[in-house]
Amino acid sequence: MWLTWRVATRNALYGEGGFYLRERPSGHFRTSVAASPVFAEAVLALLTEVDAELKTPPILDLVDLGAGEGILVSHVLDAAEPALRDRLRVTAVDLSPRPAGLDESITWTTAIPSGITGLAIANEWLDNIPVDVAEQTPDGPRLVMVDVRTGAERLGEPVGAADREWIDRWWPLSCVGSRAEIGRPRDASWAAVMRRLARGRAVAVDYAHPVDNRPAHGTLTGYRDGSVVTPIPDGTCDITAHVALDACAAAGERAGAISTALSTQRDELRSLGVTGARPPLDLAERDPRGYLRALARASEEAELIDPRGLGGFGWLSQTRQTASSGEPRRQNR
Repeated sequence: MWLTWRVATRNALYGEGGFYLRERPSGHFRTSVAASPVFAEAVLALLTEVDAELKTPPILDLVDLGAGEGILVSHVLDAAEPALRDRLRVTAVDLSPRPAGLDESITWTTAIPSGITGLAIANEWLDNIPVDVAEQTPDGPRLVMVDVRTGAERLGEPVGAADREWIDRWWPLSCVGSRAEIGRPRDASWAAVMRRLARGRAVAVDYAHPVDNRPAHGTLTGYRDGSVVTPIPDGTCDITAHVALDACAAAGERAGAISTALSTQRDELRSLGVTGARPPLDLAERDPRGYLRALARASEEAELIDPRGLGGFGWLSQTRQTASSGEPRRQNR
């Protein structure tokens, strides 16, 4: 059966018996959340910043988009001080069933809640929102069709007007054979997050690339059992593609964001105290066990901020009603 990549991926990941409805992410690929509890500690530090900006509201939201196994929110709850924990309203958003043993205080839902006051975080969520693929031809870009059984491809119809406009603005195709992954569905999903954010901050963390450095042939990739595989949309593997976070940022501003920062995980985590610094050698003599614990933590921190790995992830941070009114402010750090 020949389908567009967007439809084929949606069916493979989220259709009846789809990959994400029966599989847990940790069995197939490594994320910052699974790599170390240090990531959750950094999110807690970020949540504390947002809480201060909001002047400690009586109820503070933490919303995890694409919560997977609920590891992130569970670790944040475990690490939070009692005074903060008592005010937290934690929501995990995911299409998969609620994990067994999850803290009862965590709401598990398939829909993004409205009226969020606090922090909404989407760690590797946008990259799993399916997109169409277009390929440039002498007559303009055309949709790429895929055989859901084999992964074979062929060209389909010319792209529609809205997708063509998106490509021209966000992923210009420079030559025949070059490809774009049309990010309009991701823009719409991120705009939906911003519209549901009443006050506070929304953060997206993902594989990303800027408009002036898009990959010529796209980034469509499959993952299974910890390995990269051919992306065949038959439900046997995860299918992902990097995110045009700059396009998502523009969509967020149209949806009401009043400030925007585009950065990297390395820079953001370092600003939250994750440095990867090794403990002093004299600690090994004074407290050998403490030294080994500190050394292990330093190794975990280093993995999270490695610019060639997890540290190279893009971070998009946008706020609503936590700064003075006026034109949206964009910062590239």
